[in-house]
Amino acid sequence: MPPPPPAAVAAMDFSQNSLFGYMDDLQELTIIERPVRRSLKTPEEIERLTVDEDLSDIDRAVYLLSAGQDIQGTSVIANLPSLMRQNPAETLRRVLPKVREVLHVAGVEMQLTAAVSFLTILQEESVSIHTYAHSFLQVILLHLEHRDAGVSNAWLETLLSVIEVLPKETLRHEILNPLVSKAQLSQTVQSRLVSCKILGKLTNKFDAHTIKREILPLVKSLCQDVEYEVRSCMCRQLENIAQGIGTDLTKSVVLPELIELSRDEGSSVRLAAFETLVNLLDIFDSDDRSQTILPLVKSFCEKSFKADESILVSLSFHLGKLCHGLYGIFTPDQHLRFLEFYKKLCTLGLQQENGHNENQIPPQILEQEKKYISVRKNCAYNFPAMIVFVDPKNFHMELYSTFFCLCHDPEVPVRYTIAICFYEVSKLLNSGVNLIHKELMTLLQDESLEVLDALIDHLPEILELMSTGGESSIHENKFSSLPDLIPALTAAEQRAAASLKWRTHEKLLQKYACLPHVISSDQIYYRFLQRMFTIMMTNNVLPVQKAASRTLCIFLRYNRKQEQRHEVIQKLIEQLGQGKSYWNRLRFLDTCEFIIEIFSKSFFCKYFFLPAIELTHDPVANVRMKLCYLLPKVKSTLKIPADKHLLQQLEMCVRKLLCQEKDKDVLAIVKRTVLELDRMEMSMDAFQKKFYEKDLLDQEKEREELLLLEMEQLEKEKQQNDGRPVSERAFDKKRRDTKTSTTLPKSIPVSLPGPSSSTPSTSKEIKKSKLIRSQSINSQAFHAKYGNFDKCASKSSAAAYTPSASGLAKTSMISLDDSFRTRNASSLPASFSPNAPLPSTSRGTGTSVDPKSSGSKDMQPRKATLKSRKSNP
Repeated sequence: MPPPPPAAVAAMDFSQNSLFGYMDDLQELTIIERPVRRSLKTPEEIERLTVDEDLSDIDRAVYLLSAGQDIQGTSVIANLPSLMRQNPAETLRRVLPKVREVLHVAGVEMQLTAAVSFLTILQEESVSIHTYAHSFLQVILLHLEHRDAGVSNAWLETLLSVIEVLPKETLRHEILNPLVSKAQLSQTVQSRLVSCKILGKLTNKFDAHTIKREILPLVKSLCQDVEYEVRSCMCRQLENIAQGIGTDLTKSVVLPELIELSRDEGSSVRLAAFETLVNLLDIFDSDDRSQTILPLVKSFCEKSFKADESILVSLSFHLGKLCHGLYGIFTPDQHLRFLEFYKKLCTLGLQQENGHNENQIPPQILEQEKKYISVRKNCAYNFPAMIVFVDPKNFHMELYSTFFCLCHDPEVPVRYTIAICFYEVSKLLNSGVNLIHKELMTLLQDESLEVLDALIDHLPEILELMSTGGESSIHENKFSSLPDLIPALTAAEQRAAASLKWRTHEKLLQKYACLPHVISSDQIYYRFLQRMFTIMMTNNVLPVQKAASRTLCIFLRYNRKQEQRHEVIQKLIEQLGQGKSYWNRLRFLDTCEFIIEIFSKSFFCKYFFLPAIELTHDPVANVRMKLCYLLPKVKSTLKIPADKHLLQQLEMCVRKLLCQEKDKDVLAIVKRTVLELDRMEMSMDAFQKKFYEKDLLDQEKEREELLLLEMEQLEKEKQQNDGRPVSERAFDKKRRDTKTSTTLPKSIPVSLPGPSSSTPSTSKEIKKSKLIRSQSINSQAFHAKYGNFDKCASKSSAAAYTPSASGLAKTSMISLDDSFRTRNASSLPASFSPNAPLPSTSRGTGTSVDPKSSGSKDMQPRKATLKSRKSNP
């Protein structure tokens, strides 16, 4: 036997020092285990906790409430709603009396559990309201004044919910009459606080006469209570009381109380009075607002800087509602002073920035700065209301500098809030939206991803408003005044990609789907397409990869140059579909699914059908498994008889999978997929009733794709004839003049191959009409579909193309479909002429394919020799 290696000898060191070390470690482990041993139950304790299994639920509950421990009693009370559902009569007769006895001496946890259970029973309507009031109401009222504030509040919330459903007579006898004594000064503060909240709830349950005679005297008494806590609590209930008693009584009773409370010595009482006045502005007429409320608000604002900062926080939060309620009452001088007050709040605390270390700042100063941040955050929240206050026409002169400060605020919560409001600000500015384009760039490049996440929620709408100048018409020059938009978007994406917040990155990539409507096709191709490829192939987060894949498909859908489209298709097939990494091949199948959703069936069959089904021979089981799940969607793209040869290819691949598949999981999925494929009904070239909506939607997609090709061809002809490039501006102008709809008119001119009988000038007009119409569809169709790209397009988009909505007769659509297919079969080979052919299965033009040779694993589509374009920096 060979000697052990030196390392093993060193590891088996049994010297005295080492043994003592091992003993110390064992002793530490023993100490750690001691608490565990102490927590184990003794046989006697286990015996006490054991319950006979033969007992019924009701008997077990009674036994545990009578002789069990607290934790068992709490469990029974938590299970009380279930017992009421199963056997309400026995539960009320036997269990509920035991619950009442236990609650007298119960701890906090059991009390809180009981309050929740009683509320659940009420919400589930396990018993009638009369029975509930008879059995449970007295228990709730008994524990309202529990010494623990949390328990008292829990029972109070249950009671307030019960008040909503109790009849008037029960409310009067069981709650209102006892409340008269509970609200007296001789009672505890807790009792009077509870009375305030109950009064606020009771007001909506009685008529005005009862309220005036029995409730309002109690309200006045509590508003003048000696404790500021009671006055403040009652003041906050005056809003509910005012809504229950009507305008007249509010003016004569509530308003005087609010005026008096607004001058109270307690700051919390004055704050409650101010907030209640703001919430009740809609009830008062213009005279009350101008003569009574406006002076109070003015005084409150003037004294707010000298008072506690918490008052400033509340004032800044209600500022927008205050401006809306008092709009039209301010004199020009008051309007200006109020606006200056708002501007001052927007910069509150910024003048005190000194750059010191937070550890050196006293705690009270830190607390003050936090309140200042809350004030500026509330000002950002109310900024849209202030634009309405000053009129959007005066934004640049009155509020732009303030908006600039809020967007550049040093604190993230402020910038986050203004980013949330950015879309509302853009809508309000309308034609003046370009005034804030620099702030959009600033927020897009903000160092905090929270700010970026808040901004991109409405990024498509914001960019659309920016590009159109706030007008509903199509913009003439896409973002010609914003050359820094693309760098800002690129920097935002790179910053999101470098962080660990992949959900923000995913959301941003999803929002990039709006870019075809905002910037030109060439800009997307050179600055964003390659980045989408990189993310798909290198990112480690699956949702991010899928978002990039979907956005890339949308970019491809609206690309206006066939050479670029061919290059993108080539890369998708070669780098993903035929990639060395199985992960890339999985992403290719995800991309195929998006292609089926976004493009027409003919597009998928022409370029992606064969590369997709080639993956049935993939060496990795996961790829074959994913393809099996996709096969029903792949088959749904075929139309008979035009795609009969592709159907044969598909059937041959499925048969090979059934015969040759060795992985048991894949084989099980293949068998299920075969059954699903057999049940599927094939779509025909002609329209069918069953698939009418889907076929109509697919034809619309195909028509738009063909018009994109025609547009590019006509642009080339126009460029050759004029000797200069055609600007998008000229064609957008023509498109606006024609106001062409996205739906097909019944008399749409269709260019068919062959000699034309019209004169050359007529032919030229037809081409020009096609070009204008195709550009209109390219832009307007994006409007119609972009909102549905984040949903299932096969369901939500189809509804937009129902026969009644499109206004097309079925017979005319069939003839149009045939004409488009004729044009496609005759004109596409001439227009699609890349340097090397892509894998193509063009409908109606392809020859029959040998199933054996096409189905072979070695059969690879010829690779195109198009050079990869490098994106410009």
